Amino acid sequence: MKVHKLASSAKTQWLMFGRDPNKPDKIIDTNQYLLRAGQRALLMDPGGIELFAPMLAAVLREVSLEELTDLFASHQDPDIISSLGLWDQALPEATLHSPWLWEGFIRHFGMNNITYNPIADTGGVINLGGVEIEMVPAHYLHSSGNFHIYDPHAKVLMSGDVGAALEDINAPMEVDNFDQHIPKMRKFHQRWMPSNRAKLDWINRVRQMDIDIMAPQHGRIFTGDNIQRFLDWFEGLEVGVAVS
Repeated sequence: MKVHKLASSAKTQWLMFGRDPNKPDKIIDTNQYLLRAGQRALLMDPGGIELFAPMLAAVLREVSLEELTDLFASHQDPDIISSLGLWDQALPEATLHSPWLWEGFIRHFGMNNITYNPIADTGGVINLGGVEIEMVPAHYLHSSGNFHIYDPHAKVLMSGDVGAALEDINAPMEVDNFDQHIPKMRKFHQRWMPSNRAKLDWINRVRQMDIDIMAPQHGRIFTGDNIQRFLDWFEGLEVGVAVS
């Protein structure tokens, strides 16, 4: 499991985990993110059950179990949170922040100890020892109950499946040539994002944010002008269509 320093501010630090060379061939590659604020840490979309062992080992090289107080699941997909039953045993005092809509589904992955904090449709904040991190509505992108994480301190948006691309495991971490990156995103967004109305609502919300890094759950991250290029491209893309 590779670990990359993503961003930092006076209050928060971000790490990115992923590009596991030992993952099974049939398992989609995912990015996991850790945000640290003081002695508290938030692990976002911690991954599938098959990733738990390498993820736990990688995380423990960065923070202690006692510091890992919060988990976040953007939605209910297994590549996001099917490892929950194992995190439940490792972090019995932790809190999982996830959409209220999916609590009855997510509990099927196993949750006897961790506290479930259901996120209202309008979103909310996670308070990490006085540092507030925003949970941003992203409904229907692609799940009907879906959220992203925005850190206004480090100016990072963890954008879940928005901006995702199916990449080679040895691909660079950042988008360098946006035009060449489009074919890796197009079909994914057209098929998995079902609502143009929801897409435009999210774009209007994100355009009001101060973002230096947009970090999706699959593929490369976006920085600099490529964030605006992505928003412009996504705005003009017709989604909710099955393409052959």
